[in-house]
Amino acid sequence: MRLTYQGALVLQALARGVGYGFDIMDFTGLPSGTTYPILRRFEVERLVRSRWEDGRSAAREGRPARRYYELTAAGRKALGAALERYGESRLLPDKLPALEPESNS
Repeated sequence: MRLTYQGALVLQALARGVGYGFDIMDFTGLPSGTTYPILRRFEVERLVRSRWEDGRSAAREGRPARRYYELTAAGRKALGAALERYGESRLLPDKLPALEPESNS
């Protein structure tokens, strides 16, 4: 698997709890034309999984339902390789909160 720097940014955002596409774009600084193709590719590669929020919640807020993404175990492994390759300090050092403990997903 070839992991680009932009892909590593997306994985790090997901690892830090940023799971909605527009929020990922805000935190990484990547445009939608980069972010969403990465998310789709990662889903095919099983590095991430996605789910649609309950449509009733969205309707109450007067907006379409959102799709949320999260890392899989394979995605966490890929992130570890990315951190070794790029170094965590080069991947969004000040924009995101600290990594949360790994869940058993």
